[in-house]
Amino acid sequence: MATVLVQQHTLHHSTPPPSPLPAALNVNRRPSPVPNKHIPVCPTGPSPAENSTLESTIPKSFPEQPSSLLYPPDPYVRISRGPSPAVFAIDAETLAAALSHAASQPMADPAQMFPWLHGLHPDNHLQLGFFSTRKRASRRTPRCYRGITVVKLGGDLSKARIKGAVCPSEVISPSSRFLLADPPEGFSVRNFQIQTAKLAAMSDIVIYAEDGTSKSELLALAEDFSLAQQAWRMKHDSAQERPTYNTFVVTSSFAEFEKKCPNIVAIDAKGQATGQVMDFFQWERSEMCSMSRASEISANVWLGPTPDYLLRPGLCEPSKEDDYDLWIEASDLASIPGPRFLGMVDKQLEEGPQRMEFPSSGSIVLPSGNTREVEDLVNTIRWIYYLANPDEPAEIPDHEGDTAIAHTERKPRKVFIHCADGYTESSLLAVAYFMFAEGVPAHEAWLRLHCEKKRNFFAYPTDVAFLSHIQSRLLEESPVSHSVDTSSMWDPQWFLKIDGSLPSRILPYLYLGNLHHANNPELLTELGIKRVLSIGEPVSWSDEERAAWGNDNLMYIHNVQDNGIDPLWPEIDRCLEFIEQGKHDGCATLVHCRVGVSRSASICIAEVMATKGLSFPRAYCFVRARRLNVIIQPHLRFVYELLQWEELQMKKRNVSMKRELEWSNVAREIALLNKPYSRG
Repeated sequence: MATVLVQQHTLHHSTPPPSPLPAALNVNRRPSPVPNKHIPVCPTGPSPAENSTLESTIPKSFPEQPSSLLYPPDPYVRISRGPSPAVFAIDAETLAAALSHAASQPMADPAQMFPWLHGLHPDNHLQLGFFSTRKRASRRTPRCYRGITVVKLGGDLSKARIKGAVCPSEVISPSSRFLLADPPEGFSVRNFQIQTAKLAAMSDIVIYAEDGTSKSELLALAEDFSLAQQAWRMKHDSAQERPTYNTFVVTSSFAEFEKKCPNIVAIDAKGQATGQVMDFFQWERSEMCSMSRASEISANVWLGPTPDYLLRPGLCEPSKEDDYDLWIEASDLASIPGPRFLGMVDKQLEEGPQRMEFPSSGSIVLPSGNTREVEDLVNTIRWIYYLANPDEPAEIPDHEGDTAIAHTERKPRKVFIHCADGYTESSLLAVAYFMFAEGVPAHEAWLRLHCEKKRNFFAYPTDVAFLSHIQSRLLEESPVSHSVDTSSMWDPQWFLKIDGSLPSRILPYLYLGNLHHANNPELLTELGIKRVLSIGEPVSWSDEERAAWGNDNLMYIHNVQDNGIDPLWPEIDRCLEFIEQGKHDGCATLVHCRVGVSRSASICIAEVMATKGLSFPRAYCFVRARRLNVIIQPHLRFVYELLQWEELQMKKRNVSMKRELEWSNVAREIALLNKPYSRG
């Protein structure tokens, strides 16, 4: 899968900020690695044999097609202009009731929907061959699905958006035919982007518009959709074996939706999110900010995300907690400040809060002969320390004629190290500062920041190499580590094996990671992880390591590959029981697969759904935010099964079954979330 760099947000202010400072002195650096956040490649594993049969363990007591308040359309007034195509009228309250009813209907057995949902274009021999579906009958459209697709005339979804609404161009062509969504080439089990178009043809279509829109335009679009339904039926259901799908036009104004049915209004007429409909982007941002909220990592030095009022000026106000004296933003475009620049900032701090930048994580390489950049980095960290701890005697050397910084008696400065998400760009500076301020080597800083300070952070392999290289210099200069003998310092084996990242802490007792994490049992022990759940990928441990952990603390699920075919459902309860036992014993469990984004991520989502009572969309965003830079990628079938597992959880809690979002909406939102990180 392709990846791209996450766009760096420019800071904006709703109140006049301090005067911008001149750029820091330039140093020899390379650009930040691509990407900062990325979609990893997930090996699919083998396809089941041609003659094998995979029986679903999900109960098959579902009707062939769920009931719908829109079928049959007899109660609705027909408003089309001629004998055909048929178009019916519907009001706001009836649509709201129909959507609510649809959300309470059980989803079809995945064995009936897959592999069709993966996308089986007749010319895509790679996709067809993998799923062993060369026979035409096996590609037949399922008869067990009936949805509701809400379409907004004009396609502007930035305002006046009803829950689940899509643009006409997402589902229909200019020639009044449903789009052929299946990719004609390539292979993927994560074709989330095709689900809206695939399922629109098997749905009743409801079309609405903003207030003041021409009624004739609305009816014309409705007739185009009705023609598309007729054409689809002729091609895919010429024997008329399934009930018809129909097209409806909303006769109510959008103002009536806002007044009578606010629970299905996602964005109001002014373009403001209502909070009534779950929004993946907003919920992921909320979870990310909750996970990485600002906290003090050392005396008077804080680490956290850039506040929303800076990222989105005018939409929110500064918090009373944002009373920092010095704001240091980690940025891909920044250079290491020199002494002259620091002296300027030091002087301007007397006038009020100041801003400056520092290079982001992953952007500084080991020096080749010239140590000026190392000296500037150490000098910057020392300067920050004495701002935060002015009682300590400060001796900051002058470099090549630059003015030395002299400290006099003054109050401690409150320093805030920040970046957009609170951890990606800022981890290098945060770890380096912690090493200096606390007088600890790199490996101890890694553990203490994570375990003691409860910070989740993400470092690159280059960060590990760089910090290991300069740690003796930092500790020599540290005011609290004068007794450390840096000449005999060594890094433990577990630290030599890490690539910069730690397993992701999803819950206090639950970690999500990859096979590389799992094969570092010393690291797991240091993190307090005492149980390992391996989904489809066994660990490569020695007999001694296995014996030390005990067989009861290791579980291997051997029959789930990431191939879009193997079901996860039969294993969920067994996996969660294993995690629960660890929680009961007071120890954490690592759940892993090969990459830590699909099979193991799905199990972690199920655990979050079960323990926190969250819907699938909210649990998905919860885990996604805490997986840090590696974007979770459960494939289509796993997501579908987790939505069904959500139904089961509601039954267990004796709650009326009602999905927060429908399958096609969930798939569309996941595709949009991933789009910034994909090319092509």
